[in-house]
Amino acid sequence: MRMHQRGFTLIEIAIVLVIIGLLLGGVLKGQELITSARVRNLISVQDGVKAAFFGFQDRFRAFPGDYNQASQNIANMTTTCGGGNGNGNGVIDATPVLESVLAWEHLSKAGFITGTFDCNTTESLSTTPTNPYNVFLQLVFDGAYGPTNASAQRHNLKTGAQIPVEIIAEVDRKIDDGRPFSGSFQFSTYRGNGAAAPQVGGAAAPSCANTAGPPQGSWNSTVGESNCGGAVVF
Repeated sequence: MRMHQRGFTLIEIAIVLVIIGLLLGGVLKGQELITSARVRNLISVQDGVKAAFFGFQDRFRAFPGDYNQASQNIANMTTTCGGGNGNGNGVIDATPVLESVLAWEHLSKAGFITGTFDCNTTESLSTTPTNPYNVFLQLVFDGAYGPTNASAQRHNLKTGAQIPVEIIAEVDRKIDDGRPFSGSFQFSTYRGNGAAAPQVGGAAAPSCANTAGPPQGSWNSTVGESNCGGAVVF
């Protein structure tokens, strides 16, 4: 008795290939949607804090954190940080209290951001908002962004670390020039409560941003670094 083995027909193989293609397409599309959502979230947080920053300045003629009459004009201020007041010197700095932490209490209790934050001597979940990766933001006057030039200090909002490089690079492309060392959105080594972010300068090349290459450097979007951060410069 002769046995005949029957293989797959071309139509059956084509159907299998179509199904595999649809599955792969769905996975890739899902990853793309997740990435897009994270990018939009980061941009939304930055836009919200910038609007709050300028709204506070417009109402009180002072910067949040630096405002030296907050205890008189904002309800329910705590007294832990300088009695609730900054030093009024025109910048969000670290003297005589950590004004970068006090800024969040000023903004929240004046109604410019959601949530309620109470200043303390250190950052915590009760004092400081976080990015989508649960790392603290920072609103401050310093030069810890871009090439970390102390002579180019400005007010800026740090995103905090633990952001994948491909996400931070896409944020830059959508809201600025796509370069980590120029424009209004730049690379920052500020780590918040995340693991230490790669540093700019020194002997080792950073994993997030490359100081060489095209003018103003470039994001290392293909290396898979998961611990990057940026800063919105005002």
